[in-house]
Parts: sequence; structure tokens; C-alpha cells
Amino acid sequence: MQLRQLEYLVALARERHFARAAAACYVSQPSLSAAIRRLEHELHVPIVRRGRRYEGLTPEGEVVLAWAHRMLAERDALRQELSALGDGLTGMLRLGVVPTALPAASLLTTPFCDRHPRARVSIESLSSVDITHGLAEFELDAAMTYLDDDSLRRLPLYEERYVLLTPTDGPLGTASTARWAQAAALPLCLLGPRMRNRRIIDECFAADGAKAAPAIESDSVAGLYAHLPGGRWSSVISHAWLHMFGVPEGMRVVPLEGPAHGPRVGLVTGPDDPPSVLAAALVAVAREAGVREALDERLRTYLETADSD
Repeated sequence: MQLRQLEYLVALARERHFARAAAACYVSQPSLSAAIRRLEHELHVPIVRRGRRYEGLTPEGEVVLAWAHRMLAERDALRQELSALGDGLTGMLRLGVVPTALPAASLLTTPFCDRHPRARVSIESLSSVDITHGLAEFELDAAMTYLDDDSLRRLPLYEERYVLLTPTDGPLGTASTARWAQAAALPLCLLGPRMRNRRIIDECFAADGAKAAPAIESDSVAGLYAHLPGGRWSSVISHAWLHMFGVPEGMRVVPLEGPAHGPRVGLVTGPDDPPSVLAAALVAVAREAGVREALDERLRTYLETADSD
């Protein structure tokens, strides 16, 4: 058995197409198919269900795939540990991030790259479900996500805090605070209902006896912010978004009455024990990064600016 055979199998399971898997591995399709057939012969089990096209893996193939992920992750971990003993940490840190935490990701990745200049970071925006899968399948080294799963190793980073972003000349433009029901009555732009952040916000509206009916919905924070300049729309945002996007001209931040903090966002690593050298290095950086303090300070600055206007 060769590790290259396992790489081909992982690519095939990911791409679900022989030609695309071969292209991803920079080999010909016959070479990839032959390597997987040799793997089946060596293990004495059928791995791929074949028809006129790729039809998935057999039950035995699913077992082999799980071990392939683990063995390739161990190979990468060995390389990383040896590199750390030499000229410094190298390799690619694969970081999954829920979309609503992306604006704060640089608070970890920038100091990580400063400390480990020979390492690289690949960031992928993923749902919390996809992040859990990616960690379990060793496709991710670490993730910034909502801390829901007690089975994962976790390091809390911050608690989401929700504020109203509204035009200064609007109905709540001079308010010191606002109720959720008042915010629901404004022309709103919010994340879509499939987003975890939106579901949490809807619960806050409901707790104040209101239901938001946004005119604009987006599946990304950037798409939401793109509609805010111009003074027509308001939005309820997580304070973490202020780190990247700030407050558009002509708008101000208004605190919302209700829970002081929302759900926790944290750094989680996968089931490998001990974690990969890259993941452990990121955790070490995260412990010193002061993410919560940085985000709270940014919010405090904007609130003080709004009070002085």
C-alpha cells in the first residue's frame, strides 16, 4: 500500500468523479483508476461501486476512506513536527471558519503568520455542520465556529454581541438604546434564515414580541454590508463584524436592550490526539491574541463615537 493510493481515494471521494479526481491529483484518469484497483487487490475488498460512472464507495470503501484520512493526517503531522525541529514550522494550516466569524479571523491568522513566517494558512468559509465533518475527516486542522459540540477540543474566543446599525437620520438615529421590537419595525437588511446568526437574532426578536421581515437578505456579511451605505437600510449585526467593516458613513451603532452576550465563538481542533503541530501552534497564538478584548474595545470605540455625535 502506498500513501499516493490513499490520496487518490480521498480525491475520488471528494470529487465524486474519476476525471476530476485525476485532475486534482495531476495524474491521468487511467493511472488513478489503476492505483485504486491495486489498493482493492492489496486489501482484498471492493472499495468503489462502479457502473458507467462513479457511484460511490462500498461499505468497505467507507472504512478504508476513514483510515486514509487518518493516515494522511498522521503523515502531514510528522512532516510538520520535523519541520518545527528544524528551521521552523512549515506546511499549510487548514482553517475552517463560520461566515459570521470571518471578519475576526485575522485576529488569529495575522499573529500566527508573524510567529511562523514559513507556514501558510488556507481559510475556508463553511457552515458549522461542514466544519464538524471536516474536522472529523481530518480535512481541517482547526476551525472558528460556534461552540456547540462538547466532543471537540475548544478554546472560547468571544461571545457575540448584537447591536443595531442604523442611519443617523432615521427613526432611531439619535437613540441611546433600542428595543428589539423597535428594530423590527425598521427597513431591515439581515442575513438569510439558513444562517445560524439569523436564527439567533430571530429568537431575540421573538423574545420581545416581534418578528423581523427584512426587505434584503444575504448569505454573507459582505453582501449585507454592501446594502447599508446610502441611509435606507438598518441591520442587526454581531459586534465582531465591526473589526473588518466598521460603521458606514451616515450610520451609527445603537445598543439593543436584552441579553448582553450571544453564543460563544471559539477555536476548535479535530479528534487527532495530540493535535497536529500546526493546530497546536494556532491554539498557542489564540491563547495570547486577546480576541475578546480586541472586539469589545472596537465596539466600545464606536459606541463612544456615537455618544459624542
